Amino acid sequence: MRRNIWTDSVRPEVSANPFPPTNQALSEPNGLLAHGGDLTPETLLIAYAQGIFPWFSEGQEILWWSPDPRMVLKPDEIHISRSLRKTIRNSPWQLRYDTDFINVIKGCAAPRGNVITDADTWITPDMLIAYSALHHLGVAHSIEIYAGDNLIGGLYGLLIDQIFFGESMFHRETEASKLAFVALAKICVDLEVELIDCQVQNPHLESLGACSMPRQDFEKALRGAIKQSMPSILANPRGLLPKTPQTLDMRATASVVYEARDLL
Repeated sequence: MRRNIWTDSVRPEVSANPFPPTNQALSEPNGLLAHGGDLTPETLLIAYAQGIFPWFSEGQEILWWSPDPRMVLKPDEIHISRSLRKTIRNSPWQLRYDTDFINVIKGCAAPRGNVITDADTWITPDMLIAYSALHHLGVAHSIEIYAGDNLIGGLYGLLIDQIFFGESMFHRETEASKLAFVALAKICVDLEVELIDCQVQNPHLESLGACSMPRQDFEKALRGAIKQSMPSILANPRGLLPKTPQTLDMRATASVVYEARDLL
């Protein structure tokens, strides 16, 4: 495992790539590429532009990953099962966009069931602060599912050019997270997003049509979806940010769905 090029006390020059080539990632654990560094917006933007993401637990150094294969979904290929279709059709729930980003992250970070696992602890306080900063800059977004005034599910991730990097989702009512993912796919189609990155294999997302893609193919798709070259990104990571921060529904060009039943 390689450490990031910078040390804890020295930041890289703005034009230097702090990450090693992704083909140096370990096969076991799958995709572990580097450790150390920081979670500034600049570092995170450089990482995601190369298909690298942070994933670590409280008390660990920051760990950076680039798994092979990668789980992805083309937004127009989402699969809605008969049972999920029935749930959506009969649902009284509402959809909201970027109205409660912090509580979506907190919902994703909360323990699942009675046992706390690594999946429940990787969204550390530092991660919450880092992604909240990206949200205020207009690149991190959330989709929320509400039953009346109660937040019952949602997801969050990063939208950079024509790719959405999904980070995490949660539910407090059965199927609420799946419904949020269907809403994400629908709005991504409208925004002409080419790919939703789901990071690692997940049966929950597999049931919605996500599939595995070799890392080499994923990175080729990434280079097509992000229009700026890596040298220009390394020189100015904030060039990946939208000129004006807008919510997902503000950025959409077609009518946006706010009632769950209207997703079909």
